[in-house]
Amino acid sequence: MTVQIGVFLPTSGPDVAMSGAGDVRASARAAESYGLESVWATDHLIASQPMLDSTIALATAAAVTDQLRVGFGAMLLALRPVAWAAKEIGTLQQLSGGRVLLGVGTGNPAHGDIGWRAAGVPFAERGARTDRSLAVLPDLVAGKPTTLEDGLEVALTPGAPVPPILIAGNSARARRRAAAYGDAWMPINPGIDKLPTLVGELRDLAEQHNRPTPAITVVAPALSTDPRLAADELAAYEAAGVERVVLAPTGPDWQRDYAFAAEVRTAYAA
Repeated sequence: MTVQIGVFLPTSGPDVAMSGAGDVRASARAAESYGLESVWATDHLIASQPMLDSTIALATAAAVTDQLRVGFGAMLLALRPVAWAAKEIGTLQQLSGGRVLLGVGTGNPAHGDIGWRAAGVPFAERGARTDRSLAVLPDLVAGKPTTLEDGLEVALTPGAPVPPILIAGNSARARRRAAAYGDAWMPINPGIDKLPTLVGELRDLAEQHNRPTPAITVVAPALSTDPRLAADELAAYEAAGVERVVLAPTGPDWQRDYAFAAEVRTAYAA
């Protein structure tokens, strides 16, 4: 298995309103030209810094590329009515040619609860709402008749292939959620030394649900700034069973970050 490399789109930060769609288009094209596997968008209604809508940003990235995968990093599924979220996800799958990677999380408490209150969603119930949504989301995206929580049966036509679902978070609850509903677990820099134990725990949890062990995508691994050393570190992640790393932004200069990711990719492939 070869570790794939992803990067974040420039969709958040104090200057995002000035760069806007131009940077999203340019960064997506650059990531594809560098041979990177995926671009990712953060998601929140109201965050601690300005943030563009993830679905529209990913649709913009998909529209100007051909092979690049587009990932939610991670969608706050509980902020949305699940049928509406499924319609957006399915439409993006259709229009991108099946390139969606659906990260799902419950949100970083550092952003506070104002976005949840603005959406009329109890902050304290976000975990339970996420689990209930994940239970019906695949069938909704696929266009199958699905019974919602209130007993209403719906079918969202035309439907689309269900994208890989990556459950974000470092907590034990996130691993339980990944084992029950996810195709992959997506922690933030869990530490290469801790991964074998965590993967073993994940395997045991998945067996309890009679499901395969979720794959691993690591966000923001602490890689060396030397591309050759970073490539060696990727090899260690590969040995630990990681299928993808998503490099975190180091600041507003996405061009520098993408060029570094490309250098790491070249050194890793050598």
